[in-house]
Amino acid sequence: MLSSVLTAAAVAVAGVSAARPWLNEPDTGLEAVVSNITVGQLPPLGEIVGLPDFDWAARNYLPAKNYTYYRNGAAGEWSYRNNLEVFNRYRLRPRAMVDVTNIEASLKTTILGYEFESPFFISPAAKAQYAHPDGELNLMKGAGAGGIPYIVSGYSSLPLEDIAAVALPEQTFFSQIYFTLNDTQNRALIKQSEAAGAKAVVWSIDSPGSPDRQRAARYAVGSANTQFVKNTWEVYNQYGNWTTLPIVLKGIQNVADARAAVDHGVKAIILSNHGGRNLDGSPSSLEVALEIFNNDPAVFDEIEVLADGGVRYGTDALRLMALGVKAVGLGRPFMFANVYGEAGINKIIELMRNGLMNDAANLGLRDIHSINSTYVDWTPQPFWGL
Repeated sequence: MLSSVLTAAAVAVAGVSAARPWLNEPDTGLEAVVSNITVGQLPPLGEIVGLPDFDWAARNYLPAKNYTYYRNGAAGEWSYRNNLEVFNRYRLRPRAMVDVTNIEASLKTTILGYEFESPFFISPAAKAQYAHPDGELNLMKGAGAGGIPYIVSGYSSLPLEDIAAVALPEQTFFSQIYFTLNDTQNRALIKQSEAAGAKAVVWSIDSPGSPDRQRAARYAVGSANTQFVKNTWEVYNQYGNWTTLPIVLKGIQNVADARAAVDHGVKAIILSNHGGRNLDGSPSSLEVALEIFNNDPAVFDEIEVLADGGVRYGTDALRLMALGVKAVGLGRPFMFANVYGEAGINKIIELMRNGLMNDAANLGLRDIHSINSTYVDWTPQPFWGL
């Protein structure tokens, strides 16, 4: 009996795999509506009704090299696809008969003591000029107008000083750094972040080597990492002595490293597998959050836990927040939205915010920050949503 069940399951999986050998965005009718748009053209911004639409628009508009730089994942891109699909393996458990009229006001969130309008942020993503001539300037301006955090990439198209110059007077942003083996350079990068006005340094610790990005290699737009680096707690302590800014660790992928971050006095961590771009087979941030929740849930009370990877809908963010994640980041969607310039960044923030608060209301939350693990059935459904 079990053998027949497993055989049937294998057939089902094979059928699903054949139906979608690669996953970009779901078919919600955009292509049919803009069928008059030719390759190299952008659909009207008014036709963009969800975050995945920006992926289609960018792929249709950008040169293949530029789009591939944003879209590519490591090796066979399993982790990239898993980041997108993992959320719907866990069903939501909506509550009824709840007053949700305060849900929009409840979206305000604090990160590292700074208040923001919504519990999501722009994750560091490199080379924004591949999408638009104004590059990261659009991201900084949009983040300021939308009241959300922006983590400026260490591999931005524009100098950090130029990006910071367009920030609003009281705008809070963070600066990502890839540390090298050159401590003189590392110290200079920290000082540059301080001088630009960043309120935190975000150290990407999930990139100690060069990743196997085969899709990107075909266009010579692979990783900028060219050397192995020394990411250790000894080095973390050394860098911490060089600055008064908090050093946020981005790229935590298991409960042991999360606990170690707590024990070393780290103020915040970001659960991330680098968008599935570095190590194929690495877990999604939701899987890491669930591992922490099941094995050491106190971590969520002892340190600020953020997460990114695969978030496209309010329901994705809510599943992460149900486990204790404080805010979620988005990388590729903002890069794709940037093909429309600052207007695209404003639009994606509006869509994400509206989706988040409406999904929270439909889930039956009075206050988005009151969500807890009981709002999700954490029994995985392997074929749910596939």
